[in-house]
Amino acid sequence: MTRAQLRQIAGRKLADLNARDLDQAERIIAGTARSMGIDVVP
Repeated sequence: MTRAQLRQIAGRKLADLNARDLDQAERIIAGTARSMGIDVVP
């Protein structure tokens, strides 16, 4: 998963997450992706 894809998903899920901004939401989604075995690349 690329950072652009990660940001796109975080933007869609921002309202559902306990995050104040898009960067924080992106970190939450990245952590979830890693725990599911998905590699996050720059």
